[in-house]
Amino acid sequence: MGKIKGLNRNVQKTHEWVHAVQDELRWTDERRAYTALRAVLHALRDRLTLEEIVQFAAQLPTFVRGLYYEGWDPTHTPLRRRDADSFLAQIGAAFKKTRQTPADSRTIARAVLRVIQDRISPGEIEDIKSLLPARIRQFWPEDELEIPRPRSASARKAS
Repeated sequence: MGKIKGLNRNVQKTHEWVHAVQDELRWTDERRAYTALRAVLHALRDRLTLEEIVQFAAQLPTFVRGLYYEGWDPTHTPLRRRDADSFLAQIGAAFKKTRQTPADSRTIARAVLRVIQDRISPGEIEDIKSLLPARIRQFWPEDELEIPRPRSASARKAS
């Protein structure tokens, strides 16, 4: 029986994402890295608009996209609480559910967002950042892309 090339390629891409998270966090446990990736993807997803959720997902590898959408209820998106504390609490709660050793949610958020930023188009990253409150944007890498600022009313009239 022949192998399905696309399936193998998607499994490999998923492993690349998990291993990138593992490397960023300097962890040896692949399952913890998987949990970290899943937790941050869900915390991010739950704070985006429906349109942005779908646009971001389109750039994810197939199995990572499945992970991203896992358990999603579009009727509850975006969450009303979009502050940094609830974002970090959601990440931390993912580790409690799995009974894995918890880690600092801030460190996890920063590491996973670095991995995402390295693998998603700059335009999509800018779109995502523009929708997030500043206190959540702070977890993106320091060399973050510029977030487009709305032009003033006078600048719009002049153009």
